[in-house]
Amino acid sequence: MSKLVIVGTVAFDAIETPFGKTDKILGGAATFIGLAASQCNADGAIVSVVGGDFPEEYIALLKNHDLDVSGLEVIKEGKTFFWSGKYHNDMNTRDTLVTELNVLENFDPKVPENYQDAEVVMLGNLHPAVQLGVIEQMKAPKLVVLDTMNFWMDHTLDLLKEVISKVDVITINDEEARQLTGEYSLVTASKKIMEMGPAYVVIKKGEHGALLFHKDEIFFAPALPLEEVFDPTGAGDTFAGGFAGYLAKSGDFSFENMKNAIIYGSALASFCVEKFGTERLVGLSKKEVHKRLQQFQQLTQFDIELE
Repeated sequence: MSKLVIVGTVAFDAIETPFGKTDKILGGAATFIGLAASQCNADGAIVSVVGGDFPEEYIALLKNHDLDVSGLEVIKEGKTFFWSGKYHNDMNTRDTLVTELNVLENFDPKVPENYQDAEVVMLGNLHPAVQLGVIEQMKAPKLVVLDTMNFWMDHTLDLLKEVISKVDVITINDEEARQLTGEYSLVTASKKIMEMGPAYVVIKKGEHGALLFHKDEIFFAPALPLEEVFDPTGAGDTFAGGFAGYLAKSGDFSFENMKNAIIYGSALASFCVEKFGTERLVGLSKKEVHKRLQQFQQLTQFDIELE
């Protein structure tokens, strides 16, 4: 088993969807990534920052999912990062209502000493300067996975490109892939991104699945058709956590095994959207995950007679 370093926000979210709304609940990229990775029994450590207002019970929850929290800095006099958003009826578009950086504004990540030799690094969506700071603390990682978003493309593109040049895998959505490259075709966009540095490109298409590109090879994983999507917040992070967690657990970073990792990530993301925030992931059983992986298998298996 490989060690996994998870960098990202541990935060409060307040969410409104057509199904209802929440007060401040547990959220943040590193939280979703960590909870998903723990489903793979990965040896994960969270590197993040929270304020004095962050409840002890949430830290205990992360520990109970076998996540190392020695890299989770608590700034007693500060307040935790807070995000609030409202989803439209199609659940694919949302409006950000509030973003309060708080302690995240001056976050200086510190990777715990006993995780600086980790083989896998999962860089959750954060300022590229923070992501670079983490890469520089690692000794010789075998796989660095980057998640980013259009905000950093708009505001810190040069720094983001520097991070992209140092990673092995990038996960972004289709809209971001097009923005980053100026190409409409995702196949062409993926090739341009690989020229920037990463050997593997994962393009997430939300309810339409995910694409994996490596050299001239392409793999497509569908998303499970769900009757109800309650709250899409954190689904992309959950996907990334399942993907990175599976790879860390198996220690196999080949293209063939990445296909399995993508299916695993997709399966976990399909649970995430069934309830608000992290609620569904927290109580998830291995039996449920196994059953859903079987559903994915049935979704994609077919026999066809070739002439």
